[in-house]
Amino acid sequence: MDEAPGEPIDARGRTAELREIRARALAGPSEKATAAQHAKGKLTARERIELLLDPGSFREVEQLRRHRAQGFGLEAKNPYTDGVVTGWGTVEGRTVFVYAHDFRIFGGALGEAHATKIHKIMDMAIAAGAPLVSLNDGAGARIQEGVSALAGYGGIFQRNTRASGVIPQISVMLGPCAGGAAYSPALTDFVFMVRETSQMFITGPDVVKAVTGEEITQNGLGGADVHAETSGVCHFAYDDEETCIAEVRYLLSLLPQNNRENPPRVEPSDAPDRRGEVLLDLVPADGNRPYDMTKVIEEIVDDGEYLEVHERWARNIICALARLDGQVVGIVANQPQSLAGVLDIEASEKAARFVQMCDAFNIPIITFLDVPGFLPGVDQEHGGIIRHGAKLLYAYCNATVPRISLILRKAYGGAYIVMDSQSIGADLTYAWPTNEIAVMGAEGAANVIFRRQIADAEDPEAMRARMVKEYKSELMHPYYAAERGLVDDVIDPAETREVLVRSLAMLHTKHADLPSRKHGNPPQ
Repeated sequence: MDEAPGEPIDARGRTAELREIRARALAGPSEKATAAQHAKGKLTARERIELLLDPGSFREVEQLRRHRAQGFGLEAKNPYTDGVVTGWGTVEGRTVFVYAHDFRIFGGALGEAHATKIHKIMDMAIAAGAPLVSLNDGAGARIQEGVSALAGYGGIFQRNTRASGVIPQISVMLGPCAGGAAYSPALTDFVFMVRETSQMFITGPDVVKAVTGEEITQNGLGGADVHAETSGVCHFAYDDEETCIAEVRYLLSLLPQNNRENPPRVEPSDAPDRRGEVLLDLVPADGNRPYDMTKVIEEIVDDGEYLEVHERWARNIICALARLDGQVVGIVANQPQSLAGVLDIEASEKAARFVQMCDAFNIPIITFLDVPGFLPGVDQEHGGIIRHGAKLLYAYCNATVPRISLILRKAYGGAYIVMDSQSIGADLTYAWPTNEIAVMGAEGAANVIFRRQIADAEDPEAMRARMVKEYKSELMHPYYAAERGLVDDVIDPAETREVLVRSLAMLHTKHADLPSRKHGNPPQ
């Protein structure tokens, strides 16, 4: 235990003593502990905060806090900060609150004092209406403190929930996160991970082996690539901490401070009326030919720049943040290169959560449709595609931000309705001349409607081809929906950017009242 402060005789002596105490707190437990952290390819808590925040802007809170626990040798080890650095600073001049686990102290494990510091900084972030970033590198609950540590996690979870939809919450996983500790990141808006050095799981490899007999590594069980590609827990995964934290700063530049503000607008360098002639060649008229939807997005948004969320999970749908004429927008788009762009369980969940986030933080939503329907199959039906697809439907129907949908090519069946059609509340719906809006594809429709004629024909294949052509000409021509008021306009693809920019400008002051209720009961 550190020696108690002496009795300096004047203010200068006390100030000198304060400087010595602060120097010990800033240095951390020892040079050996710092070297061990660096040897693992990891930065210290303070080095991470320096990367995240604008230079010189960090103001620490409760730097001199120490635990008061007794027993199991804790009374002999009583370091300043108690293993977590908390405070606030700025990112591009805007206030951001942060807490960072210090793995060098108790392995970053959470005890009562540690948790109280986190609770305080979370309360401050909510009260100030500013984003909260957690830099996670901890070994879970501090076992020596028993149930007090578990109660500390409960306080964090409760505040995560209270802050949800009020301020942006970003979790950056920079080390292990096991057991109940993993639920705090899961409650936040975005999760970042670093390959090789960060892991998340409820039960570790040893427990898995003891219970199921399965042998697996920590990264194989809960590494960044697993959560970015398979589980969907992680939104962004990077190779190193520096890149990861730089991307956190970029994400913050696209988000408002809280739910009462709009995202920050920047002065664009890209002309709002720039034509996109290349769009005429990007999307094949043949609905069976795939193409890369990201190329379409790049051509439309400012300077071709966007930040894709959950890029490697549920790749058949794209969720991205970008700017149009300097204004932040959320983009939801089917990806024909993956599973032909169909909606399935994972795609529905991914898009639903993204739509909810955009609506919570006043980000207009633009939807690009090229969807042949929901993915058929026993696994999908038994896995609850109805329930999961309803999540996306609910998210769109519940959203009050400006909503614009654009049908590029196919828009079939229930998937067309779910993907922000006019009938569920899209403010404006546009279509390209290549659009095909229908209950189902022409081939399937002809087989159902003209089943008897085809079966009785001398040449069934010729009759089928004739009926398909007839169905397309009658019900699937590009102006059928526009003639019935289900599409506001059919536009020249090259004018898409200008049309969207003008539409967003008109919808900028949109206001929508929701029914009086405590909260909805969305499908789970």
